[in-house]
Amino acid sequence: MPSAVSTPPRNARAAGTPLAAIRSIAAYLVTLVYIAIAGPVGVFIAIVFRWKWGLYRLGHAGTWLALRSAGIRYTVTGLERVPRDAVVFCSNHESNVDPPVLFKVLHPQLHVLYKAELHKFPVMGTVFDVGGFVPIDRGDRTKSMASIARGAAALRSGLSFLIFPEGTRSRTGELLPFKKGGFIMALQAQVPIVPVAVTGGRAAMRKGSAFVYPVTVRVRVGDPIPTAGLSISDKEALIARVRAAIQVLLDEERATARS
Repeated sequence: MPSAVSTPPRNARAAGTPLAAIRSIAAYLVTLVYIAIAGPVGVFIAIVFRWKWGLYRLGHAGTWLALRSAGIRYTVTGLERVPRDAVVFCSNHESNVDPPVLFKVLHPQLHVLYKAELHKFPVMGTVFDVGGFVPIDRGDRTKSMASIARGAAALRSGLSFLIFPEGTRSRTGELLPFKKGGFIMALQAQVPIVPVAVTGGRAAMRKGSAFVYPVTVRVRVGDPIPTAGLSISDKEALIARVRAAIQVLLDEERATARS
């Protein structure tokens, strides 16, 4: 089912393009300056004083600043369903605004299983490393499995992770095929998977566009799906169950948006 979250009509979007361009450039500049200043400070605090919370607090502040600068607001429902212990949040992926919104709202110290290419960005790669994020190189199976093992060990130590199993953004809002790495990680650690549906981001920033339009992104959190007692051989059934749960959340959100 196509997303019921409407995008601005073409003529309205075209009329707002100059303002969107100015606001987007301002948001990018603010974000880059913040990263350049706060990133090294956060890394220093985390390494020298062993205060990882300090790095995360700076990260949350920067995320809030970037979203507000771009005019992105958000709502979240269902957080009360999340267990206190480590979990893997599993979300659909519509837009580049999804990761910062989810990082801000899902967990105070959320770790991310992310594409290794992003590690090349100046400062960000170091921040990700110190923050405990795990890069995954899907083009190298050996490196990919090593990353999954690192993530599983972090989960067993009590850290929660976010994964985007589609691996890329959906152009239509339809769920793409799910990749297996994050599910193997959850199975190895025997932690629950929490399905998450995020909508509204496509109206803010379509794939291929550099402009960010002000929108409200809606996040809906579902019931945890246990992995305790399951083995790697159960991964296909687990993927199907999580995918179905996310689809239900998306359908609920779209129904709410239409009403």
